[in-house]
Amino acid sequence: MVETNNRRFPVGIQSFEEIRKEGYLYVDKTDIIWQLANEGKKYNYLSRPCRFGKSVLVDTLEAYFMGKKELFKGLNIMEMEKEWVKRPVIRLDMSRAGAEPDTLRSYLNNIFRQYEKEYSLVPAPTDSLADRFDAIIVGSYEQTGQQVAILIDEYDSPLQHSWKTPHHEACTAIYREVFAILKADDKYEKFVFITGITKFTQISLFSVLNNLSNISFDPEYAAICGITKEEVLRDFKPEINKLAEYECWTFDDAVAQLTAYYDGYHFSRRNMVDVFNPFSLINALTDSDLKNYWASSGATSLLPKFVDDIEIKMKNFEDCPIDCDTLETSDVTGGGAELFLYQSGYLTIKSYTEGIYMLGIPNYEVRKALYKIVLPALTMQSNAQVITTQNMLLYSLNLGNLHEAMKSLKALIADVPYSNKKLACMDMEERYRLILSTIFNAIGCRVEVEKMIATGRIDMVVETTNFIYVLELKLSNNGGIDSATEQIRAKQYTEPFKADKRKVVAIAIELDEKGKGLVDWKEVPNIAASSI
Repeated sequence: MVETNNRRFPVGIQSFEEIRKEGYLYVDKTDIIWQLANEGKKYNYLSRPCRFGKSVLVDTLEAYFMGKKELFKGLNIMEMEKEWVKRPVIRLDMSRAGAEPDTLRSYLNNIFRQYEKEYSLVPAPTDSLADRFDAIIVGSYEQTGQQVAILIDEYDSPLQHSWKTPHHEACTAIYREVFAILKADDKYEKFVFITGITKFTQISLFSVLNNLSNISFDPEYAAICGITKEEVLRDFKPEINKLAEYECWTFDDAVAQLTAYYDGYHFSRRNMVDVFNPFSLINALTDSDLKNYWASSGATSLLPKFVDDIEIKMKNFEDCPIDCDTLETSDVTGGGAELFLYQSGYLTIKSYTEGIYMLGIPNYEVRKALYKIVLPALTMQSNAQVITTQNMLLYSLNLGNLHEAMKSLKALIADVPYSNKKLACMDMEERYRLILSTIFNAIGCRVEVEKMIATGRIDMVVETTNFIYVLELKLSNNGGIDSATEQIRAKQYTEPFKADKRKVVAIAIELDEKGKGLVDWKEVPNIAASSI
C-alpha cells in the first residue's frame, strides 16, 4: 500500500494561514501572486468559476500585504520579495452579504464597524456607507503611512442571487454608492483586487470603477487559480499512486482518468495551459475515488436563473463559437447563455481563431453534471421519478444486460418526444437523438452522436467501462428495426471498434414516428466483413 498518511490536503480550508501553520499541502502560486501584486496593474478583476480557489488566493494576498513573512517560508515568493512591508488591508467577502438590500447593508455596516474599531476611527456622522468606507481607507492610510490594499472576494454574489428578483436594482444601487469610493481614493490605495464568477458591467461595480482591469484572460495569470498538469505530476505522485493501486491501474492510467474527469479548463487564448478544477481534484485524491464533487458542492444552483430552455439547447454548447468582445467584455445579463456557461465553469476555451473563441464542455465531471440537471426538464419528470430508472439503466449497461437496459430506456423516453412541446421545432429523429444522448450523458456514459466513420455515420456510440454500444435508430415508418439492422451490417458499424479491449455491442432500435417512444430493439451480431 502506498503511504500517504503524513500528507494533509486542505479540503474545504480557505485560510492560507491555517494551510501553512497546520502543514497542509500547498500548491505554490506565490511567484504569480508576487508578480500580480508588484508588476501588474493597480486595479484588478479576476473571474473564475465556483470552487476554483479564488478565496485562498485572496487570503494569500491578504497575508502578503500584511507582511506575514513567516507564512511564506520555503515558497517561491521568498526569492522575489525583499522588503515585506506591512500595509493596512481592507477585505470584503460579499458571499456573506445575502441577496437583499437589507442584508447587503447589514453586512457592510458590520464589516465597516470592525475596521473602524481596528483603526480607532469615529464613524462618519451620516448613515452613508460610502462615507464610512472613505473614512476607513483614508484613516488607515493616515495612521500607518502606508497605502491600503483592498480585497473584495465574490463581489457578484448578491447580484447573482438577486437577479430576476425585486431586490436586484436596490442591491446594484448600493454597489454604485459604496464602490465609487475606490476610484475617488486612488492616492490612498496600493492595490485593489476583486474576484467574481459572473460579470455585471453596466449596472454595478464596473460602471463606477471604469479603471478596473479585467485580468481574467491575461496569459500570465492563466494558472493563478486551479492546478496545472505539471503541478499535478510534481506535487501529487503519492496520491496518484494510491488511486492507481486501489483501481488496479498504472500510474499513467490514473493520471489519464483524473485528466478526463477534472482537467480541460483554459482561461487565456495566449496561454492554453490545461487547468484542473482544484476542488474536485483535491477531493478525488483525498478519497482515492473519482466522483462528481463539483456538482455536489452546489456549484450548479444558478443555472436555471441565467439559461432558459437549456434542455433543448445542449447540442449548441458542444462546439460553441462566441466572438472575442462578447466573451471578454460583455455583461452576463445580456451576453447570451454561452457567456454565463463559460463564466460559471460549464464551458471553457477550446480554441481561438481570428476573433472567435470556440467553447466546449471541459471534462467528464462537468458534462455529467450538466446533462443530469437538464434530464428531468427534458423528460418532463421530477428528478426523483427518473433517478431509479437511470440507475437501473446504468447498472444494466455496465453488465451488458440488454433486456433490462432497453426496458429502462423505454420507460425514460415514453411519450417524451410527443408530449414535450419545446421539441416541436425538431424533426422526430432529431428529438429522439437529443433525448437519448441526454439520458446516456446524465448517467455518466461517454456519448458521441452521429459519429462519422469511413463507411457512413453512426447514429450514436455509447461507451461504458466494459462495453461499447453502437446504436442505429430508425422510425417505424422508415423501415424500423429491419432497416436499422441492415444498415449496421452493410456499413460495418462495429468494425472501427474491433481493436478496443471492451466488448462491442450493436443495437438496432425502432422508434415510434409519432413520438410515443421505443417500439422495439434487436442486438445485431458482429459479422465479419468477408461474410457480408
